[in-house]
Amino acid sequence: MSGEVDATGSVGARGALGATAGGAAGSAVAAGVDADAVAGAGTGAAAGGVEDGSGREGPSVGGGSAFWRYWAALTISHAGDAVTAVALPLIALRGLHATSLQVSLITAAQYTAWILIGLPAGVIVQRLPLRGTQVAMDVVRAIAIASVPIAWVLDVLGLWQLVVVAFVVGLASVVFDVGNSTLLPSIVSREELTSRNSLTSGSAAATQLGGPSLAGVLVQLCGAASGLLVDAISYLLSAVLLRTLPRPARQTPSDGGPSLRARMAEGLRYVRRHPAIRPCVAAVTAVNFVCGALMALVPALLVRTLHAPTALVGVLIATEGFGSLIGAALTTRLVARFGSARTLIGAALLTPVAVGCVPFAGHGLGLLVFAAANAAFGAAVVVMSIVTRTHRQTVTPPELLPRVMATVRFVSWGAIPFGALTAGLAATWLGNRGALGTMFGVALLTPVVLGTSPIRRMRDLV
Repeated sequence: MSGEVDATGSVGARGALGATAGGAAGSAVAAGVDADAVAGAGTGAAAGGVEDGSGREGPSVGGGSAFWRYWAALTISHAGDAVTAVALPLIALRGLHATSLQVSLITAAQYTAWILIGLPAGVIVQRLPLRGTQVAMDVVRAIAIASVPIAWVLDVLGLWQLVVVAFVVGLASVVFDVGNSTLLPSIVSREELTSRNSLTSGSAAATQLGGPSLAGVLVQLCGAASGLLVDAISYLLSAVLLRTLPRPARQTPSDGGPSLRARMAEGLRYVRRHPAIRPCVAAVTAVNFVCGALMALVPALLVRTLHAPTALVGVLIATEGFGSLIGAALTTRLVARFGSARTLIGAALLTPVAVGCVPFAGHGLGLLVFAAANAAFGAAVVVMSIVTRTHRQTVTPPELLPRVMATVRFVSWGAIPFGALTAGLAATWLGNRGALGTMFGVALLTPVVLGTSPIRRMRDLV
């Protein structure tokens, strides 16, 4: 139940070092709720088109082979993230005997990167070659993740290294995810955005379904550190696939253009003044605060409070991916039948219900309560992610898209480390169940914010 709304991600693959989509052990609401896990905005042409191998600008390739290579890269990376979502907390809890507060430090370290460079990231990405930047960030993350099993084998692994690795991976993920926001629209048409976003979110959810279960088996048989090698390899495979994509046309600002601060301020103003994006960001921020708490608390809840076997921990976390997969599959139909605004509010109402059930999970058959709540949370998060992501991609001017996406992630994902640290401190005084119970009140803010905004009178956000 830790998937951030990317703000969408989904709840399963977002372990402390998870990427876009996000799980109860620590993606996608992105993805924490900021539903842009693999976002973009506008048509390929609007986004600048692509360049062929000679550097000439070419037409968008639509739903052709470029998209499928893009999709494969993300799916492979998400699969590795799903393994890490289980393996990393287990290394901290069982290998290093970490407390809930110490696990929360790992989660907070990764998402602190969004606070440090979240806003300027959108402007920075515009000034760099997009494809090369994405490949470089994958390689950086692979090296960082691989350092953990190496240190484990050498018997020098400490909690400090897990915190540093989480921070480095977080910095690279900030740049990578913001870059992804403009990469997808350069290879698909405007009309395909919703279906392609649903497909990428759905595949991320599928990896969250199988990845944690695989992780549980790997950890049981080979140890948690060895499982992290799977994630490192997945980043390298993703880099290879992304390297084969057409080069998006660069839109480097002229020397006489606005300053970095002015461009950042422009993105903030657009988000603040937009009548639909503003409340969506507020709601997503509340969900991501809860996501941070869940990332920090759920591993300790399953391992130490509920005494779940290692292999079963992965299966329980995978239920979030099951819910996310259902949510991704149903989003297009729900939007067509009820409208995007009503679908968003419905998903927001489900969020506190799911969170409120988690503290009541028990031993044995009582674990089914956790599984059901985790799946429901995953479904709600991924629906919110797809709806809000597609809305931003549709209404945001192409030239503002990277800055708007960076602004949304800065605000919404910035809540994740605070949620993790708050939960870790609360667990010290109230225990894991008590700390989880306090998150129900925060989750209630999600439907309240949307229900008191202009969105409550809308059928569709656009």
